[in-house]
Amino acid sequence: MAIRTVRLDHEAEAILREIRGATGLPISEVLKAGLRSLKKQVRDASAHRPYDFYERLDLGPGGYASAPSTETRRGVATALRKKLGR
Repeated sequence: MAIRTVRLDHEAEAILREIRGATGLPISEVLKAGLRSLKKQVRDASAHRPYDFYERLDLGPGGYASAPSTETRRGVATALRKKLGR
């Protein structure tokens, strides 16, 4: 078992006092519970993929492309015909 020294500011001390008063747990148990909670948050956050964020974006009905990127030749030909009127 390791012994750690931790410095807490006034706000953290007040929070610690409030938690200890509400639960009756010793300081070490309160800090362990906080570490377990943070560990869970970190695991949950790392489970998200970048696509999960992208999926939540509302990008609307689509862009301005006249053809998909796999059919660029057809798209250019269509755009030129439309521009030149032929």
